[in-house]
Amino acid sequence: MSTSVVRVAIVDDQALVREGIAGLLSLHPQIALAWSEENGSALLQRLTEAPVDLLLMDIRMPGENGIELTRKLRSAGNDTPILILTTFDDPQLFIDAMQAGASGFLLKDVTTAKLHQAVFTVAEGGSLAEPVLLNQLNAEQLSTFADGEIEPLSEREIAILKLIAAGYSNKEIADAVFLAEGTVKNHVSSLLAKLRTRDRTRAVLKAMSAGLI
Repeated sequence: MSTSVVRVAIVDDQALVREGIAGLLSLHPQIALAWSEENGSALLQRLTEAPVDLLLMDIRMPGENGIELTRKLRSAGNDTPILILTTFDDPQLFIDAMQAGASGFLLKDVTTAKLHQAVFTVAEGGSLAEPVLLNQLNAEQLSTFADGEIEPLSEREIAILKLIAAGYSNKEIADAVFLAEGTVKNHVSSLLAKLRTRDRTRAVLKAMSAGLI
C-alpha cells in the first residue's frame, strides 16, 4: 500500500450518510476527505477544479443516478477511479456500474476496515466486487463478460482466481496459499493477461462466464 494520502470525494444525497462516511474515512491517517456533494449536477466541473484520487458515490440520488454519472464522466474523458457505495445488493446494478466504468461496488453495511481497504484498492488502480453479488449473477448476466478467447489456466491460477472472487486481497491470498505477496501479484498479472481483462473483477466475471470457477 502506498504511503501517500488518498484524497476522496463523496457524492451522496443524504447529509447524514455523507457525514458518517467522512467520519469512517477519517479514522485512517492515510485517507482524507477532499470534498463532498449531494448530487452530480456540478460533478464534472468540481472534479476539474479539485481533482481527487477516488470518487465514492451512491447509486440512487435525485437527478442522475450514480451509474449515469459514472457513464457521463467516462464519456467526458474523466478517469477518476469510482467506487460505488450503496444499500442495494442488486446484481444487475453491479453489472451496470461496472459496464459504465466503475472500479468497485460495495454495500453500505461494510466494515470500516473493509471500506478503508476498498479505498486503497480502487485508488491504486485495482477493482473489487462484493462476493455476495458475484454469487447472485445468472448465466445471462455473466454472458455480458464472455468476450474473446481465454488461455488455459493452471490449477494454481484457478485457486488464486477463486480467492479473488471471494474478496481476498493479494496479501490475504499470499497467506492462504503460502506464497510471497510478490509471487501472488505475478500470478494475478498472468491471470489478467490470459483472460484478456484489465482488472481483477472483470477477470472473475469472465472466468465465471466460462465456467472456470
